[in-house]
Amino acid sequence: MQLETYISDLLYRYECVTVPEFGAFLTQRVSATIHESTNAFYPPKKKLAFNEQIQTNDGILTHYIADVEKIPFEEASKKIEKRVKALKSYLTEGETISLNNIGDLSLNNEGKIIFEPSYHLNYLTDAFGLSQFVSPSVSREVYKKKVQKIEKIVPISITPERRKSRGYLKYAAVAIVALTIGGFAASNYYVNNINSQNQLAQEEANLQLESQIQEATFVIDNPLPAVTLHVKKHSGSYHVIAGAFRIEENSDKKVSQLKNLGYDARKIGVNKYGLHEVVYASYEDRLEALSALRHIKRNHNSAAWLLVKELD
Repeated sequence: MQLETYISDLLYRYECVTVPEFGAFLTQRVSATIHESTNAFYPPKKKLAFNEQIQTNDGILTHYIADVEKIPFEEASKKIEKRVKALKSYLTEGETISLNNIGDLSLNNEGKIIFEPSYHLNYLTDAFGLSQFVSPSVSREVYKKKVQKIEKIVPISITPERRKSRGYLKYAAVAIVALTIGGFAASNYYVNNINSQNQLAQEEANLQLESQIQEATFVIDNPLPAVTLHVKKHSGSYHVIAGAFRIEENSDKKVSQLKNLGYDARKIGVNKYGLHEVVYASYEDRLEALSALRHIKRNHNSAAWLLVKELD
């Protein structure tokens, strides 16, 4: 039994996933960060950790395996117990256990389990679709120096001395201002006159149109037959998420691709980060949704996950 696959599924929804008689995988939300030297932006995520002291069976992992594999709770517990014995045996022999999309486990010299988390998956569902990117640094001081250098080279065309020797410029400026004010006044009078004429013409046209409508009689001799449309209702609060997109056009393309593959895909709205969410399908039954999620993760998209949400 691939125990890490079930643990990975539950890490999307729970902050603590306990493996009975072995330990617990814990998640902690980490805010978005910026690397100072590389200018790389990292989205918010869930940071993984492992605590060997927490071994009490809380039933979450066992119930999930029982639901997915459709087996009794006791049988699921035995499968977990068998897998845990094998893991402990590997660790005792000095081997490093690699859990896919979770991390590596090994023993130190004191016999304690050391955990090295994997960074291939971001288990924070709110950040689904966000990826890291690098932004070039802005060199403001360089441009400032260039501007200062240009200011020293370019001469000033009008100095105080030249303004004194050219007194006629003052009178020319006054004349330009007077002409501008007069032009604005004439323009405003002309525009206001046109607007009043247009308003009178519009009112007259409206009166004629109302008169014609009152006199008109519409008679349809051969009415078209009624058309009945059968619209398939999308319902269910269990949604298998295919992706979330910043640009809505990309989400529409994803819906078309999934429909061509036979999925009942659609968009279910925008999350609080402004991303358009696309689902493979929505289900009313939780077990049916989990079964569909398992099939999709194995055959189409290993990053698919289940959203439990009542849609408006």
